[in-house]
Amino acid sequence: MTDDMLSQDEINALLNGMNEEKDDAQGETLTTEDYLTGIEQDALGEIGNISFGSAATALSTLLNEKVDITTPKVSVIQKDELEEEFPKPHVAIHVEYTVGFEGVNVLVIKTSDAAIIADLMLGGDGQNVSEDLSEMHISAVQEAMNQMMGSASTSMSTIFSKRVDISPPGIDLLDVKRDEGMEAIPSSEVLANIAFDLKVGNLIDSKIMQLVTIPFAKEMVELLLNPEADEQQDKSEGEGTNTASGTKTDLQPNNNESVQTSSQKERRGGEQHQKRSEELQYVTPNPLNQRTADVQPAAFSNFDSPSIKHAEAKNLDMLLDIPLEVTVELGRTKRSIKEILELSQGSILELDKLAGEPVDVLVNQKLIAKGEVVVIDENFGVRVTDIVSQKDRLHKLK
Repeated sequence: MTDDMLSQDEINALLNGMNEEKDDAQGETLTTEDYLTGIEQDALGEIGNISFGSAATALSTLLNEKVDITTPKVSVIQKDELEEEFPKPHVAIHVEYTVGFEGVNVLVIKTSDAAIIADLMLGGDGQNVSEDLSEMHISAVQEAMNQMMGSASTSMSTIFSKRVDISPPGIDLLDVKRDEGMEAIPSSEVLANIAFDLKVGNLIDSKIMQLVTIPFAKEMVELLLNPEADEQQDKSEGEGTNTASGTKTDLQPNNNESVQTSSQKERRGGEQHQKRSEELQYVTPNPLNQRTADVQPAAFSNFDSPSIKHAEAKNLDMLLDIPLEVTVELGRTKRSIKEILELSQGSILELDKLAGEPVDVLVNQKLIAKGEVVVIDENFGVRVTDIVSQKDRLHKLK
């Protein structure tokens, strides 16, 4: 009995061994290479670099600030690790691809960065802004992200040589600790995280992250690296439809027939191509018997010429009774939405013209003359001081 019992030292050694195995199991971390190869990571980075390059240009135009988005870094993240990745509340913008791809794209930015973008969109300077986003601020951020993702989808259409459309973006306040806004995150347990360094002037120096599912990321990479696979798939689907609606064929080879190898198929395809070329050459007519086309440049009538034909002059007379809208423009100016909303009775708008400078005379929003303002019988009028030529006016009215 005594020999079969374990001593206290042996028990402690066994317990220590079990703890070490448990620590080793917990110490295993998720690596990107477990889900995405090096080539796939580079391809995703290239797609993000091109698409978000155009998105940065669109955002720069909206904010009137220099926007830089650096080359992305690709990694993977487990869904239960999102709290560690986003310990503070963020803003999540999700869009769904409707044409070209099937998947969801989620952009995550800091709440402070979203507040600065919203303030710039509303005409502010982006400084000393509050992180409490109102409905107007959320709408401004949503519109900015809509322009960015629209430009990104246009670039993706160019990259993949196919039409790519997205749905209008939805926006949520993401607080992982409180489980708020998590419905915007895809339901997959492992996600691809494509992180960009975002710089907006001297106001923002942060990160913007793009979350997509692993299958969606692999689909984009496959289409980028093998563009012919998508065309062959569409062609095979079309041929499958024709086969189903036409004559029934036997998909199983006969026992007495050998399966064709790839080299035999290529040889057969080359013979068919040669036969088709010979048929086309046979039916092509002799070039000596072809007629030579007499091509001449088009001749247009000169409206300034006194020798205009009577028929053409009559056609122009038919247009003389068409009413046109004549507008006299005193000047123009640009104002932000915030300044427009602050207008009240008695407000003064400074125009882009100096006092005494000629005003513009427009016909259907086309400039035809310049003049000076006069008063005729208590009514305003315009005395024409300079007018463009008749030919230029006709060109402007087209």
